[in-house]
Amino acid sequence: MTLESNCPTGPVEKRWEKRCFEMKLVNPANKRKHEVIVVGSGLAGGAAAASLGELGYRVSCFCYQDSPRRAHSIAAQGGINAAKNYPSDGDSVERLFYDTIKGGDYRARESNVYRLAQLSVKIIDQCVAQGVPFAREYGGGLANRSFGGAQVSRTFYARGQTGQQLLLGAYQALERQVQAGTVTMHSRHEMLDLIVIDGRARGIVTRDLVTGRIDTHLADCVVLASGGYGNVFYLSTNAMGCNVTASWRAHKKGAYFANPCFTQIHPTCIPVKGEYQSKLTLMSESLRNDGRVWVPKHQEDTGKTPAEIAENERDYYLERRYPAFGNLVPRDVASRAAKVVCDDGRGVGPGGLGVYLDFRDAIKRLGKDKIAERYGNLFDMYHHITDEDPYESPMRIYPAVHYTMGGLWVDYDLMSNLPGLFVAGEANFADHGANRLGASALMQGLADGYFIVPATVGNFLAQHKPGGIDADHAEVKAAKKTVKERTKQLLEIGGKRTVDSFHRELGKLCWDHCGMARNDAGLKTALEKIPALREEFWTNVCVPGTGESLNQELEKAGRVADFLELGELMVRDALERTESCGGHFREESVTEEGEAKRDDDAHCYVAAWEHGRDGQPPTLHKEQLAFEKVKLSQRSYK
Repeated sequence: MTLESNCPTGPVEKRWEKRCFEMKLVNPANKRKHEVIVVGSGLAGGAAAASLGELGYRVSCFCYQDSPRRAHSIAAQGGINAAKNYPSDGDSVERLFYDTIKGGDYRARESNVYRLAQLSVKIIDQCVAQGVPFAREYGGGLANRSFGGAQVSRTFYARGQTGQQLLLGAYQALERQVQAGTVTMHSRHEMLDLIVIDGRARGIVTRDLVTGRIDTHLADCVVLASGGYGNVFYLSTNAMGCNVTASWRAHKKGAYFANPCFTQIHPTCIPVKGEYQSKLTLMSESLRNDGRVWVPKHQEDTGKTPAEIAENERDYYLERRYPAFGNLVPRDVASRAAKVVCDDGRGVGPGGLGVYLDFRDAIKRLGKDKIAERYGNLFDMYHHITDEDPYESPMRIYPAVHYTMGGLWVDYDLMSNLPGLFVAGEANFADHGANRLGASALMQGLADGYFIVPATVGNFLAQHKPGGIDADHAEVKAAKKTVKERTKQLLEIGGKRTVDSFHRELGKLCWDHCGMARNDAGLKTALEKIPALREEFWTNVCVPGTGESLNQELEKAGRVADFLELGELMVRDALERTESCGGHFREESVTEEGEAKRDDDAHCYVAAWEHGRDGQPPTLHKEQLAFEKVKLSQRSYK
C-alpha cells in the first residue's frame, strides 16, 4: 500500500492556508446533526472537544480519569514553544520550523512541522484570552526562557506548572461546552475497542470503570487523543495510568502504527532509588537554563560531596562537548552524554547512575529569590522526594523514559489510514521525528486540538451523511462481544503472577535492549524473550475480582497485555532501522565523535506498521520523506 500524506502542493509557507481554503464546509444547521467522539481529555483531546462543541457539533468526550483535569497533560512542567520573538533575539516561524526538524533528526514530515510553527503564535493568544497565567516580565509583557535545541528564548511558561495551567484553560473551555449541551462528558470510561464498519471508524466500545458496564458509542467519526506509550518501559515519568490501549486497539483494527521505536529519554529526572519504585519523577528541562550539568573528572572523587570537589576537578561535560549550545542541547544528546560519563565510572549517587545539576553559579549571579521565583515549585518537589535541598547542594539527575514520538500514522489532516479515525497530540507520530524538543509537546497538543482537528474533521464530515449506523449492526455487536470475551478471559486465567510483575519484567527488557542504546544482539534477545513473556502472561497472570465492578487489577491487566504486544513491535521497528537518529541510537551506527549517524539513503522514511492478522508478523509500509525547505545534514550542536 502506498501511504499518501495528502500534503498540499506549493510553497511550504502557504500549504496550510491553501488546505484550509480547499476544505469543504459544514453549514451550522448540519453541524448539529453530526456526532463526534473524542477519546482523551488532555490538551489535545480537551481542546478538540471544546472547539468542536463550540462549532456546533454534538461531541461525546471520554476519559478514564475521574475528571478531565486529571489528564496527564497536567504534569508538563517547563513551558510551551511559540515563535512570537518577544525578546527580539532572532526568532521566527522559519527558525522554530528549522529547530524542530533538526531536533527530530530529519525524520518528521516537513509540511506538518512548518504548520506547527505557524500555529504556535496563535496558541499563545488563545491561551492568554482564556486567562492562562503565563509568567510576565517587569513591564507586564509575557516572559520567555530557553529550552534545549534552540539558541533563542521562545518558551512561554507558568513557573514549573505550565501543563497544569494550560490544561485548566482547555478544561474551562470544555466545561463551557458541557454546560451549553454540545459536549457530553464520560469520565471513568476506558476505550477498549474501535468499531470499524465498511473500512470507516464509526464508534468505540468502552468499559465503565466504576460499574464494569460495557457499552458501544457510535458517531460519524472518532478523534483519538489518548497520549503516548512510555509506560511500556514500566518505569517512566508518565502517570501510572497512562497506557497504549486506545491506540493499540485501533491499530489491531487496521490503523497503522508509525515509528514505534522512536521513544524519548529525558535527561533531567530524579534517579531510580530502588526496586520498589513504580514511576519516576521529571525535573523540568527548563532547569538547564540556569543549572550546570557536571560530574567529577576522576572516578575516585565520585564518593565525595560536591563541596569537596574543586572547580578545576569538575567536568562540565555538556559545555565541553557542545560549546555552542552547552547545557541546552536536545534531550537525546544530553541523555546519551550522561550515559557516557556514568558508563565511564564517573556517575554520582547510588549505583553511579546520576550526574549533578548545579545552581551554585546561578544563585550567586541572580540571588536565591530569583531562582525560587523561576523554579521554586520544582525545587520544593525535589526536596520533598530526596530530602536534599537543591539551593544548598546540586540536584542529582539521570535520564528516564518520558515521551514517545511514535504513534498512529496520520496524513496531513491528522486522519489515519482508516477513514474517519483522526489522531491528535502524542497519540500520533506527526511532528517530532526521532526526538522531540522540550516545550514542543504542549505546542503540538494545542495546535492539533484548537486549530487542526476542528478544520479537518469538518472537511471529512462535509463529505458524509450523518448517522446511518445503530447498535444492532453486526460489526457493533461483534466489537462488543470481543471486549466481553477478552475481559472474561483475563479474569479466568487464575495464575500465580501479579500483573505488575509482568509489566516490570517487560519494562526491564525494553529498557535494557531498546532504551538509551540499542544493538543488533540485544534487540534480537528482546525479540525472543518478549513473546515468551506474553505467552506466560496469558497462562499465569492473576487477575482477582470480577468484571462487574471497580477492578483496577483488571484495568492494568488489559493495558499490560497491550504493552506486551507493542513492546515486540517496538523492538521489531528498532531492529529494522539500522541507522542511529535522535532517540533511536544504534551502537553499530556512530560517527567518529560518538554521535548518532543517520543513513538517509536507506532510512529517510516513516515506518508504518500494519498489524499482522491470525498470528502473522506485522507488515512494514514506508512513507518516504522529502525535504524541500531544509537540506539533510548531520546534526551538530557544537
